[in-house]
Amino acid sequence: MTAPPILDEGTYSQIREPRSTARLALDGKWHQISPRYVVSQFVQNGIMLAIIIAAALIVGLVFDQLWVWIPAGILIFVTLITLIILPRQAKAIGYMLRADDIVFRKGILWQRIIAVPYGRMQLVDITHGPLDRAFGVSQLKMVTAAATTGVQIPGLTRAAAEALRDTLIDVAETRRTGL
Repeated sequence: MTAPPILDEGTYSQIREPRSTARLALDGKWHQISPRYVVSQFVQNGIMLAIIIAAALIVGLVFDQLWVWIPAGILIFVTLITLIILPRQAKAIGYMLRADDIVFRKGILWQRIIAVPYGRMQLVDITHGPLDRAFGVSQLKMVTAAATTGVQIPGLTRAAAEALRDTLIDVAETRRTGL
């Protein structure tokens, strides 16, 4: 299957794959997400950090409640760790269009690879929040009848998400099975 060239415009250039010789080798070309996704997530997490700090300051200083710094400190620590590993996680996200299915992979330590047959797709949805729209990124969601195989590809450019949606719908129409 040939993918539209727009899927690779403005994306990472090489997917981070496991170094193990036991990794799953697939036939095809990996497509990746936009680096703007990382910037969008940094801004969203930065806003979350500001809200946590402001709430902790208000509760801690105004109401003289020192216990608030324990949960606030834990949330700040977890958010900072998330920000540190976010760029590496984004480079590990990819999808591959094959003859009969789309394969999605993500994860560094806990890797997940999902193959969704084109004929089993019931819905292809594009979503984007206000900050995602500001950075020009979208999330494409594919839904099948099985609850565990729903795939969400974050960080696609708007044009890539629309092109991928149109491609998936066209191919799914020709491969519809059992419906």
